[in-house]
Amino acid sequence: MNDEDKKEFIEDFKKGDGAARLDLWDYAIGQQVLWETIIADIQKIAHDQGVDKKLEKMMDDDMKES
Repeated sequence: MNDEDKKEFIEDFKKGDGAARLDLWDYAIGQQVLWETIIADIQKIAHDQGVDKKLEKMMDDDMKES
C-alpha cells in the first residue's frame, strides 16, 4: 500500500458510516495479523539459517567503522 492508498483508506474511514468503518477496521486488523505472521515466519527462518547473527555482526562492524 503506497502513501496515496493510505490517504484514500483513511479518508474512506472518516467518511464512512458505522458499517463501512467497521469493515475498514476489520480489514486493517486482518492486514496487521497477516503481516505480523509474515514477520514472525521471516524471523524464524532468519534465526534457523543464522542470518540474524550475520546481520547483527554486520551492524556491529558498521557501527565500529562510524
